Amino acid sequence: MAINWFKYAAPSSFYGLAGKLVPWFAWPAAILFCVGIYIGFFVAPTDAVQSEAYRIIFIHVPASILSMFIYLIMAGYAALGLIFNTRLSSMMATSLAPTGALFAFISLWTGALWGKPMWGAWWVWDARLTSELILLFLYLGFISLQASIEDPRRADRAGALLAIVGSVNVPIIYFSVKWWNTLHQGSTVKLSGTSMHISMQQAMFTMFAALWLYAIAISLLRVRSIILERERNSQWVTEIVEMKQ
Repeated sequence: MAINWFKYAAPSSFYGLAGKLVPWFAWPAAILFCVGIYIGFFVAPTDAVQSEAYRIIFIHVPASILSMFIYLIMAGYAALGLIFNTRLSSMMATSLAPTGALFAFISLWTGALWGKPMWGAWWVWDARLTSELILLFLYLGFISLQASIEDPRRADRAGALLAIVGSVNVPIIYFSVKWWNTLHQGSTVKLSGTSMHISMQQAMFTMFAALWLYAIAISLLRVRSIILERERNSQWVTEIVEMKQ
């Protein structure tokens, strides 16, 4: 039997679907996170150059990648909402922003912990670090801009413009180590392969999967709250509220 996926473009239909999907992403995320931490901190061997300090990579790298990836997805949803005036697209963009900001913050924080023993400083105005900091400010700017405008539709349009313009920063972050002479090392994992030990690779990809599943689960959970808030005057929302009471 064919499924009409277009019906889930309506907030009222997507609300129920999101609720059903949350556990399917949340539980695997928790399990994979524990597995990734165990492999990364107890199974993976000590690095010959960076000693034990390198283990922060298993949190830093996945968080950094997802901070960029989530921003592009957020900007994509925002653009869809702006161009096609689809309410759910704008709601999804709004729900993704806090998670993206969290990963950007974790990227900077773990980078500082990693940078201190490697560079002898908590922070340097390196091209990649600076552009990642700008990414965090873009997330915070998106969230603040939407919160400062009372009308949700106007807030969505303003936020969409900021998100779309800010997406230019993502390739700058990625290619910064190639375009400029920076302290930050190049990509650990490349399409051409990696020289990392197999257990290091397992930890890296397991943590990436865990954080990605977490991002999906928490964004679906958050978008449900956004839908209820924005659709609070709808009959179906009133019925849901009455059922919970």
